[in-house]
Amino acid sequence: MQEQTKSTRHYLLASDFDQTLSFHDSGLVLSELLGASGFEQKVAGLSRMHFVQQGAELAYLLLHDPEYRRVRKEHLREVGKRIRLKQNIHLLSRLLDDIEGRHFSFYVISAAPEEVIQSALEGIFPADHIFGTRFQFDPSSGEIQSIIRVPAGYGKVAVLEELRTKLQVGHDRVVYVGDGSSDLHVMLHLNRLNGLTIAVSENKYLTPIAKRTILSDNALSVLVPILEETAAWDSTKIRALFEMQGLVLQEWDKVRTDCVTICEPSAAAPASL
Repeated sequence: MQEQTKSTRHYLLASDFDQTLSFHDSGLVLSELLGASGFEQKVAGLSRMHFVQQGAELAYLLLHDPEYRRVRKEHLREVGKRIRLKQNIHLLSRLLDDIEGRHFSFYVISAAPEEVIQSALEGIFPADHIFGTRFQFDPSSGEIQSIIRVPAGYGKVAVLEELRTKLQVGHDRVVYVGDGSSDLHVMLHLNRLNGLTIAVSENKYLTPIAKRTILSDNALSVLVPILEETAAWDSTKIRALFEMQGLVLQEWDKVRTDCVTICEPSAAAPASL
C-alpha cells in the first residue's frame, strides 16, 4: 500500500461549471423559471460598471434585484435539474482516478449557486467536491440574507489555492478548465506557476491566455490535452483509450486561428509608414 502511494502522482483538476460542464448559463435558466426578463441586459450593465467581479453578477441580482429576491433554495435546486450537462462527466471522473499512476482529484469551482451545481451533478459529483456561490438563507422566510462566498474572478484563485494546499499538490500538477472571462484570473495565476490551463470556448479574452483550447460537446474531450501535456501520450495511445471505453474520436482537428481585423485608414487620419 505504501509503495503504491509513493508511486502515484497526484494532480488537482478544477473545472468551471456553466458552459464548461454544461450547455446552459444558470442565470438564464433561473430567469426562465421565474419568468423574469432582461437578465442578459442586467448582467451586461453590471459588467460595464465593473460593479462586481465578472461571473458574480447572478449572485448580486439574487441579493439585490426585486425580481430575483423571491428565489428560494427550491428554485435553485429546480434550476439544477433543468440544466443540460455535457456527456460523459461521470466517465471522465472515473478515468481520471488512475491514468498510468496519475490520480486526479476532480473539483468544480464556479460562481453558479452551489445548490444549482449540486442538483445538476447529483449522483456524479460528491457535494464536498463542489465550490459554488454560497448564500446565507433566512431560516424563517427562506429568502437569501447574505453571500458567504463567490468563487468568481480572483475568488476562484483563493478557492483553488485552498484546495491545492489541502491536497498538498504543486502548482505544476494543477489543471484548470474554463470557458469565460471569469476564469481569466485563475488561468493567469496558474500559467505563471507552470500549471495547465484549458479553455473550452473561443472566448476572445480567454483563448490567448489558456495553454490549450479544446472545443467539443463531450466533457471527455478535456482528456486529450490533459493526457498530452501531463503524460506525454500520443494520438494513437489516446485513441486507444477512447476505444476501450466504446468511444471513437471521430474528428480531431488541431487548428490555430488568427483573428485579424483590417480597416482602411480614414481620410482625416492618413496612414503613416
